[in-house]
Amino acid sequence: MGKWYEQAVFYHMYPLGMVGAPKENHQEQAAHRFGELAEWLPHLKDIGCTAIYIGPLFESSTHGYDTRDYRMVDRRLGDNEDFCKFVERAHALGIRVVVDGVFNHTGREFFAFRDIQANRENSPYRNWYKGIHFGWNSAYNDGFSYESWRNCQNLVNLNLYERAVKDYLFDVIRFWIREFDIDGIRLDCADCLDFDFMKEMRWMTGQEKEDFWLMGEVIHGDYGRWANDDVLHSVTNYELHKGLYSGHNDHNYFEIAHTIRREFDENGGIYRGRKLYSFVDNHDVERIITKLNNKDHVFPVYTLLYTLPGIPSVYYGSEFGIEGKKEAGSDDSLRPRLILSQCIEHNPHPKLTEHIRKLGRLRKDNEILAQGVYRELLLTNRQYAFARIQNERAVVVAVNNDETPCELSVPIPIPAPEMTDYLTGEEKRTENGRITVSLAAGGSCILI
Repeated sequence: MGKWYEQAVFYHMYPLGMVGAPKENHQEQAAHRFGELAEWLPHLKDIGCTAIYIGPLFESSTHGYDTRDYRMVDRRLGDNEDFCKFVERAHALGIRVVVDGVFNHTGREFFAFRDIQANRENSPYRNWYKGIHFGWNSAYNDGFSYESWRNCQNLVNLNLYERAVKDYLFDVIRFWIREFDIDGIRLDCADCLDFDFMKEMRWMTGQEKEDFWLMGEVIHGDYGRWANDDVLHSVTNYELHKGLYSGHNDHNYFEIAHTIRREFDENGGIYRGRKLYSFVDNHDVERIITKLNNKDHVFPVYTLLYTLPGIPSVYYGSEFGIEGKKEAGSDDSLRPRLILSQCIEHNPHPKLTEHIRKLGRLRKDNEILAQGVYRELLLTNRQYAFARIQNERAVVVAVNNDETPCELSVPIPIPAPEMTDYLTGEEKRTENGRITVSLAAGGSCILI
């Protein structure tokens, strides 16, 4: 068995959106909405999710990434005791909890920035931020300027080369582990973070909790710079995310297969042996069913998400096939208020929910999908088959992005007189080292 995070199926919660919290944080008292979030936990277990990535979570001014207080749960969601209970309930169901760590920047209401506003050159925190210049001014007329994340002036870039900043943030992480018993951190915009800071964090968190998981948000670049034995355990696989939808929209399975071959092939894959974080949508990109030209392709998309190399993640509500599109530069429709009972009662795509439930069960019953090597078996623009192989066992997957049914003769990588389609229960005989599969339009099969 590998580490828990290598075997995991994640459920991604954006809590401020899920509970319909106010867009701006002006309230005095905690709102105690974690009970509503906890109602989702049995559903997560039911569809086979074994871990949660939840965030942003800590006290902020607006969208959650403009941190106001790292040691306090956002009062629009509840208080620290509420979150402790949420983690306890998740752990009781065998579900791990990973939280957002926003360490590249803080909001303008963070105590260190406020001290600089008040005391200027005399502030003991004047070196906590990048680019503080008391001879210039900011868009907020602070009487000094500073470096901000992507020129968003409400997100002030921390100076992670400053020892006091590192020590402060490491104390915060120890607090999260000891106070809430979290199992990992997803590092917001890890591609902006200092590598020495992340290396030290890797060592420190391993001392606190041996199987603590660090995953970084990285969009472009060589993922191996971050996902390795010294820095982080994993990063977001945006390259595969792009291929999973455009490979279907363009009827081009070569794009997906090339990405996987380049990343994970047992002969020369540049990230082979690493477990990257796979997803088809999240809080920053449009919902998968919105992006697909043919909505039925959502079935082979999820089949690939769960069976290709990687740690699969489902974004809240997408198991019900909800839509979400960026509009007028706003992400609000990607982060909607959802009430679980209504989603279940008025489920627009019950077949999709059941498909994801089966895939969750498949991952649980077949460690090979987490640990097995990848081997491509068949590839055309519209059909694709591959195997995951481990210890003389194999899972063979075939998908079809055509608008018409097809029949494929697929070579099997190990001797086996017959194989069973996990999705239908149908047994299929092999002949001369090959197996014939019939796929519906937008269909998939998983042979074990």
